[in-house]
Amino acid sequence: MRDDDLRLVLYSHDRGGQGHARRNLALAGALARQLPVLTGRRATGVLLTGADVAASRTWPEGFDQVVLPGAGQDADGCAPAEPAVSAARVRSEMVDAVLTDVRPHLVVVDGRPWGPDRELLEPLLRLRAGSPGTIVVLGLPEVLGEPWAAAREWVAPEDLGLLQEAYDQIWVYGDPAVHDPLSTGEIPAALAGLVRCTGYLAAGGHVRRRTAGGDAPHVLTLAGTGPEGYQLALTAARTRVPHGHRHVLVTGPQMPEEHAAQVRAAAAPGTLVLPVLPDALAEVAAAAAVVSSGGYSPVAEILGTDAPALVVPQAGSGPEQLIRARALQGHGALDVLTADSLTGAAIGGWLHRVVGTVRPRGHLALDGLRVAPALAACLLPGPDPEDSAELVLAGLSA
Repeated sequence: MRDDDLRLVLYSHDRGGQGHARRNLALAGALARQLPVLTGRRATGVLLTGADVAASRTWPEGFDQVVLPGAGQDADGCAPAEPAVSAARVRSEMVDAVLTDVRPHLVVVDGRPWGPDRELLEPLLRLRAGSPGTIVVLGLPEVLGEPWAAAREWVAPEDLGLLQEAYDQIWVYGDPAVHDPLSTGEIPAALAGLVRCTGYLAAGGHVRRRTAGGDAPHVLTLAGTGPEGYQLALTAARTRVPHGHRHVLVTGPQMPEEHAAQVRAAAAPGTLVLPVLPDALAEVAAAAAVVSSGGYSPVAEILGTDAPALVVPQAGSGPEQLIRARALQGHGALDVLTADSLTGAAIGGWLHRVVGTVRPRGHLALDGLRVAPALAACLLPGPDPEDSAELVLAGLSA
């Protein structure tokens, strides 16, 4: 890093899969591309993650990765058992060390303001005391779940004062016309002054040439994690897709090999089963149709395209995925198949109906990967603050 670089740290805990890291990876790429234009300073930094995503083809130039131990899921989709050495203590010390070493101008925390087991609380408060000029932002998906569940996880009344002390802004990565977590109470009204809605982190990502399955027309399944991801993968693998199309099915890197082997054994002819895609956006953008779990990252990637999409929400982690899917279905953005109706016939019938069609989504706010860097530029120092502010405002209104 050069002395005049903008130094960034993007943190994601990744206890339930790679979704948080993928969201921050997309955001880091947008910040790396746009902050130099908006501020006149190169953006570099660290992705501080609980999931290794360094193999992605979309890795942003100038960024390193530090992987925290003890995250992920076991074969049942649950958080792993606590190891002999406290993972929470080790992770908190690693976070503190990275923040101390990097001395960031901007920190973006994804999902939980204090991380699991409050591992971020002390490091963030120390950062605030030692580097009061650092900008700290909380980035949230547009759906947190029912208000009582959200309160139990991170907005207990005694935390509000600490949160207002530790954070400068809260970025909500969604369209409030689709789902507004302030009006539902998922974000308490006391924090409304910190909230900025960016739009979905969908449009504006760098789309490369696809790498899986050659150039033949294809349909795509993104199965998700845990037991429900396994059931979706197994059901989709057996499905006969429309004639002339290959089927690319992604199990995810956390599916146990025993389950992945069963999915491969069940796969119909013409189905390519992969553990991971180096660039999921490229495959989504080129797909004739997409079947997916309802996590934020795959849904956001879908929304940035005009591919028809069938979302199968996972209920195991709470109501978030179903709320998201139903809200977007109500705005004509996708179709929904609930887990109790999941069959190969249902998936196959949907694929045969929609292949050859498109699903326009331009009526949604999808430009979060442009708005978030502009919000960051408004908060960060540039070579000429007045010129920088003019560029930012022009970017937001363009």
